Amino acid sequence: MRTRHFAPLLVFAGLAALLAAGLGLDPRLVSSPLVGQPAPDFSLPRLGDPAERLERSDLLGRASLFNVWATWCAGCREEHPLLVDLSRRGIAIYGLNYKDQYRPALDWLRRFGNPYVASGYDPEGRTGLDFGVYGLPETFIIDARGRIVDKHVGPLDPDVVESRILPLLRRLEARE
Repeated sequence: MRTRHFAPLLVFAGLAALLAAGLGLDPRLVSSPLVGQPAPDFSLPRLGDPAERLERSDLLGRASLFNVWATWCAGCREEHPLLVDLSRRGIAIYGLNYKDQYRPALDWLRRFGNPYVASGYDPEGRTGLDFGVYGLPETFIIDARGRIVDKHVGPLDPDVVESRILPLLRRLEARE
C-alpha cells in the first residue's frame, strides 16, 4: 500500500535525474549519425553565380570542410575570421548558405571576406536537413572520398581548430 504512494515520487525523481544529466551535456559534442557515411547528394545554385552548381562531387578529391552558415547567425559571424584565415592557409572550405536571403549573403561575403571555394544557396533548408543541421554554425569534415569524418556544432574557435580540426585534416591528407 505504501509503495503505491511513493511510485509517483520515484518516477518524478528518475525523470528529474535524466533531465539534469541532459542539461549538462555539451551540444557541440553530439555526434551526427552521418559520421562515417557518404555526404548526402545535393545540387545547389552557387552564391555569386546561380548558373553554376555546387554538388557533392565537388567535395571529392581532397579533405575539406563543409561549413553551414547564414547572415542571421551570430555564431557564423564570430567564426568567420577564422574560416578566412584557414582558407588563406590552403584549407579547402565549401559553404552551405542555409535559409538565408541571396543578396544579403553575397553582401556579407564581400564585406567580411569569402573563405569558400564555393558556397551553395539553400534557401529552403532542404540540403541542410539532409545533413542533419539543427543549429548554426555547423562544420563537417569531409574526406577525399566524400565521407563525413566528423562534425562540429557551434562556432569554430582557435582551440578547436588547432587541437581537433587541423590534426584530423592532416591525417586525412596523409591517406590521400
